[in-house]
Amino acid sequence: MLKLRLISEKRLILFFLILTCNIIFSNDVQAQNGKKITSVVIDAGHGGKDPGAVGKKSKEKDITLKVAKMTGDYIKQNCPDVKVIYTRSSDVFVSLLRRAQIANENKADLFISIHCNANTSPQPYGVETFVMGEHRNAANLEVAKKENASILYEDNAQNDYGNFDPNSTEAYIMLNFFQSEHKNASLDLAERIQNQMVKRVGRKDRGVQQAGFLVLYKTAMPSVLVEIGFISNPSEENFISSSEGQTYLASAIYRAFRDYKNAYDKENMTDGPAYENISENISAPQIVDADKTVYKIQLESRSRKVDNPSQHYKGLNNVDYYEHNGQYKYTAGLFYTKKEADEYCKDVRAKGYTTAFVISFKNGTRIN
Repeated sequence: MLKLRLISEKRLILFFLILTCNIIFSNDVQAQNGKKITSVVIDAGHGGKDPGAVGKKSKEKDITLKVAKMTGDYIKQNCPDVKVIYTRSSDVFVSLLRRAQIANENKADLFISIHCNANTSPQPYGVETFVMGEHRNAANLEVAKKENASILYEDNAQNDYGNFDPNSTEAYIMLNFFQSEHKNASLDLAERIQNQMVKRVGRKDRGVQQAGFLVLYKTAMPSVLVEIGFISNPSEENFISSSEGQTYLASAIYRAFRDYKNAYDKENMTDGPAYENISENISAPQIVDADKTVYKIQLESRSRKVDNPSQHYKGLNNVDYYEHNGQYKYTAGLFYTKKEADEYCKDVRAKGYTTAFVISFKNGTRIN
């Protein structure tokens, strides 16, 4: 009898918590009412006093900001009819509630939140994209707990989220009662992002997942949260923290957005031009296998960064740099065979870089 009474009391408490949560988190839903996708919010996870996950040499907040801004730049360059809104464009702290408010106030058509994954073990790696929904396993729940823990840095968390405890399993039972009415559209975008990450960037596919994220719950439009890689895996950290890796990741998110926009606009346009393809001015990134060796041409070493590398090294392809012993080592080209790299090295030397030579990388780290 006592056991049944305790169960009943727990259910009654849960009911009132759900009711309270419904009041606290209630939204004025504003679906994609337009005939075209004309705005998107790019959300760089964490920031300021909230570093997010921390790797051996990088912080989540820095990686997500770079990838977010690069993604936004690609959209601006190739989709001039789309307004890009950032939840943050510098290293500042923005609450989860405010991020959702920015999206809702701008009546955005899509919301894309960018994060880095982490694990207590250095073994897990790969990309996974989340939508708001019920977590299907303990791993998904742990990801949600990690990202929702950002509210612990907020001064007004009690007012904004009531008694929500990001570390309490019971709290996520409440969130599961609130399924987004944009779930199908969110799943569509999430699947497109995963497809690009796997097929074009060569990342391990950890699939499209569901879990209770506060930043997604409060948004009133199709929303996804993409974990671009594990900062706790040394090899993957090298990739996601490198300018080369970030270029590929941002391009993949952009391409997924482009494909979603193309499909949505085509389906919903009823007058005017039936459909116009979006031009793509950026070069398609090569597929990157996390375990594959790539070759580049080292041009020179500098004690200071070059302000505009592409302009400074005009006429060379895939200009990049890496840091070593306090020096900035600038490179050009990207090849998967030594033979191709050697041929390009000859061209580079002919353009005046007479001391250029071939170097190799694996997982973003130089190996020769």
